Amino acid sequence: MTTGKTVPIGVSARHIHLSQDHVEVLFGAGATLTDFKPLTQPGQFAANETVAVYGPKGSFATVRVLGPARSMTQLEVSRTDAFALGIPAPVRESGKIEGTPGVRIVGPVGEVTVDKGVIVAARHIHVHTSDAEKWGIADKQLLAVRVGGERGLVFEQVLARVSDQFALDMHIDTDEGNAAGVKTGDFAEIIG
Repeated sequence: MTTGKTVPIGVSARHIHLSQDHVEVLFGAGATLTDFKPLTQPGQFAANETVAVYGPKGSFATVRVLGPARSMTQLEVSRTDAFALGIPAPVRESGKIEGTPGVRIVGPVGEVTVDKGVIVAARHIHVHTSDAEKWGIADKQLLAVRVGGERGLVFEQVLARVSDQFALDMHIDTDEGNAAGVKTGDFAEIIG
């Protein structure tokens, strides 16, 4: 039995959001992020710009910057990425970076070390207010979501993020996508 609450899946690889101040430190005075390709959320894009990130144990030479610039810098990694960097990144909702570890970020022009901002993003669904009203979903509600296929499973504690600025899309990281055997463009169903 289906609920009719079908949601497209977006599997998120490691990426970084930068403050405008950090964009200019890393890429040069007056630099702005340039659009490589649009993302599913209106106004959001993968930038042409990339940076290297360095943790105490390891590094990643090419981490895609997502735009536009934000009020604070935040690196989003999978649990596997966090182990590779040697950073004990907690699972957090995007933007909730107090008490999180930092990282060294190197761009083509300069570098910056932030004292916080490395997270494993909590799995979540961007829900437009019209879908939320139709399906009885409230902002910050925790949902159960089923994915099918040969590695089908149920994701629990999926955070609903409701706004009239959002397009319907479920975001999970690469570890979660691999565990479920799903990729960007597949679909899931909200079941509770």
